[in-house]
Amino acid sequence: MDDGYKLVSDNRQARFLYEILDTYEAGIVLQGTEVKSIRAGKVNLRDGFARVRDGEVWLMNVHISPHDTTNTHYNHDPRRNRKLLLHKEEIRKLIGKVEQKGLTLVPLRMKLKKGRVKVDIAIARGKKLHDKREDLKQKQDKRDMERAMKRG
Repeated sequence: MDDGYKLVSDNRQARFLYEILDTYEAGIVLQGTEVKSIRAGKVNLRDGFARVRDGEVWLMNVHISPHDTTNTHYNHDPRRNRKLLLHKEEIRKLIGKVEQKGLTLVPLRMKLKKGRVKVDIAIARGKKLHDKREDLKQKQDKRDMERAMKRG
């Protein structure tokens, strides 16, 4: 990777379900066993979302599997809410944009960057069915054009 990070988990479903308007990179507050599980790639971002509460951003419903070799007493709750670390100016921008009708915060990917876990979150608007159909049509047209270019 040329950016110096290792991709741990990617939420490809988000790009299909939402129109991505803006992205932010955030740190995340974790417990030790969560870091071990993340390094092993046992993260599911699919149902996750972020919420702004009392001037803090919280990542919710992201599943980080409990670590295999750790005693269950020391392990973490897989779906606990985790605090995201952003600058105050970024949080203020997020609050302004999320309060607009129909906008939400969605995690796009989780990565290891210089030994630290980072989450890319996006301000997104939910797509309607016709938007999804339009995307699929454009994707198919692009494939057809590439095939024609190869043949010709």
